[in-house]
Amino acid sequence: MHVPEDEYARIEAEITSSDSPVGIDVKKTHVIILHKLMEIERRLSELEGRGRAGG
Repeated sequence: MHVPEDEYARIEAEITSSDSPVGIDVKKTHVIILHKLMEIERRLSELEGRGRAGG
């Protein structure tokens, strides 16, 4: 998977944590992932709803 450098840098800056032994804020990272998954699920439901209404 290719992530454009500017997007990679933006995400990296958002989740980096000097307080963490692994270098990232794990809780924040999971919240971002879950939030994005919920956005995808919502958008998919909207698309599916449009497909049913048109079909």
